[in-house]
Amino acid sequence: MSVQLLPKPLRKGLFRTFLLLTFFAATKPLHAQNHDAPKETSGFTAKLVNIESAVNEPFRFSASLHNGTATQQVYELKSELPIGWQISYRVDGSQVTSVNLASGQTREIAIEITASGNAAVRKYIIPIKAVSSSLTLPLQLEAVVKGSYGASLSTPSGRLSEELTAGSHKDIELELHNTGTLPLSSLSISSQLPTGWEATFSPSQIERLDGGKKVSIKATLKVPDKTIAGDYSATFTLGGNNTNAQAAFRIFVKTSVLSGWIGILIIALAISVVYVLIRKYGRR
Repeated sequence: MSVQLLPKPLRKGLFRTFLLLTFFAATKPLHAQNHDAPKETSGFTAKLVNIESAVNEPFRFSASLHNGTATQQVYELKSELPIGWQISYRVDGSQVTSVNLASGQTREIAIEITASGNAAVRKYIIPIKAVSSSLTLPLQLEAVVKGSYGASLSTPSGRLSEELTAGSHKDIELELHNTGTLPLSSLSISSQLPTGWEATFSPSQIERLDGGKKVSIKATLKVPDKTIAGDYSATFTLGGNNTNAQAAFRIFVKTSVLSGWIGILIIALAISVVYVLIRKYGRR
């Protein structure tokens, strides 16, 4: 009995098929094992790690905390701050100090950092970490202090009281001082006055005022004719993109001399009329 051999090309094809089947059979358990293994890792990240702001404005960061473990984790939020600085963490608008995450869960954390009032102009490294019973997830933030905003509104002498006569007007010189190191922009002056009073300002708008500089503003205050004599308050307010300030004045209003004489004449006339009536009808 004789055995016929397969053609050589067919034998090569069968051999290649055998090798492929052997390879897939050997790697199938490995694929199944990789499928069951966790694909994610825990992490603490921020969208922006470097933010620049004025010393008197907060640094606001948006971070994400992810639990890639197979079990629920409670992460305590900790930080190392320069002396005098403050930090707060918020999740869904509520302030927190720790975050409870289920397996595979991610939560967004709003981080707000406030520098001390005397912080120097430079970059500060803020180390933050989320610590659980089994993991420590670090996050490094950078807060760049670029200067300060500030302003004061007063008069050159510091005197905040004036005297006016009813029905008159008076010019008051105000002094606006940029007490910070950063320029102020889009500044405007407004007023809060008793009913019927008026105030105008020159200039009423200031586009820019550099740090440490001062500018004079003329406020013209008008008091109605029939204003009753007495003490009143008038407040001038500075508003701008990065600052605000107020100057509260005490205004004493007195009646005019003419009004006083008219009042006296009316009283004298009334007394005269009463006297005449008494003389005329009192004899009957």
